[in-house]
Amino acid sequence: MMSLRSVARSAPRTLTRLSSTALRQSRVAQPASLLRTSCAPLRTSQLVATFSSTPLRRAQESEVNQELAAKLESELQFESEMGENEPGPASIKDFLDNSPYQLKDEPGKQDVFLTRKFGNETITVSFSVADLATFDPEMYNDEDAGLGDEDMETPEGKRLAEAEEAEEMDREHEEPPVPCRLNIVVEKEGGKGALNIEAVAQDGAIMIENFYYYSDAKMAHSSTPQATHEAEDVYPGPPFASLDEDLQILMERFLEERGISQAMAVFVPDYLDVKEQREYQAWLKKVKNFVQV
Repeated sequence: MMSLRSVARSAPRTLTRLSSTALRQSRVAQPASLLRTSCAPLRTSQLVATFSSTPLRRAQESEVNQELAAKLESELQFESEMGENEPGPASIKDFLDNSPYQLKDEPGKQDVFLTRKFGNETITVSFSVADLATFDPEMYNDEDAGLGDEDMETPEGKRLAEAEEAEEMDREHEEPPVPCRLNIVVEKEGGKGALNIEAVAQDGAIMIENFYYYSDAKMAHSSTPQATHEAEDVYPGPPFASLDEDLQILMERFLEERGISQAMAVFVPDYLDVKEQREYQAWLKKVKNFVQV
């Protein structure tokens, strides 16, 4: 859904655009011609240039503002129609209705938070709409090196090459899943520290990347510049993938027991897609209102 919307946004619209080159030329040409043809004293030519160019400049600026406002309104209408034609993902309602997590999403902010209590723990899961803006689908289209020239000469190599070509054509029509980064903080009551887990939600699964422990929960939340600086000095532990396999499985079960599971992995990308659409429309409205003032 996300990539299709991005392509649609970048497509040309029917509204005619004003040529910026012609605009710059018209702004420069008029005052210059007045100065060249004027035979009056210097004071008179200055007055003519000042009072004759100001209305023209204001008129041009007004035209630009009007066209920009009209274009923004056109984009708003286009986005609204797209939203009406795309039904909302059922995963969002299912998760919010059946999950113990409470959603905190402040309009105009990039970050979204899910919080819950679990025994003597407070769990916070945060993710950001910025992941959609920085997502590059081409990163996930690069495959390992294909068959060599010698392999292509054999009948088996030709069949494999044809199969790879068919798969490549299918992938071009598929939408690569957006990886959404999760910052998970599990905080114990009584100042007993916190775990900070960095993970990625993608393809309906949550993949752990790093597992930190902080004696001060403020460092896990990076609530102050000082806490952020102190967190950078703490031993981070080894990369999660390098841990013993059984230890990895138990840590994954630790998160699943706290509701950080497949359902959340499906919910997060869907919710970010809806939020991005909502924030984009709000941004268009704010810019249009500013231009029209």
